[in-house]
Amino acid sequence: MNNLIAPSKTNLTNRQQAAQLSRVIEMAWEDRTPFEAIAHSYALNETAVIKLMRQELKPSSFRLWRRRVTSRVTKHQAKRPFDVGRAYCKSQYKPR
Repeated sequence: MNNLIAPSKTNLTNRQQAAQLSRVIEMAWEDRTPFEAIAHSYALNETAVIKLMRQELKPSSFRLWRRRVTSRVTKHQAKRPFDVGRAYCKSQYKPR
């Protein structure tokens, strides 16, 4: 399991750690979720997210993701125009 997620919380079960890891990867893939939101929720800056994605994804999937993220203005809070706003998606992952 990856130590980048919640390093100070050693009492997390493997299932909880896997769920957090899955959620970070999902947030990184989402076009409208900025890196700042990941940093706020999981204390992972953009560099740490990139390292995590490189570690967890297949090389071809990582390259595809990097290509997507590099061209997305919405992945960086400072570059987002105000009209992008926030959206709610019914199919988005919800913790149970």
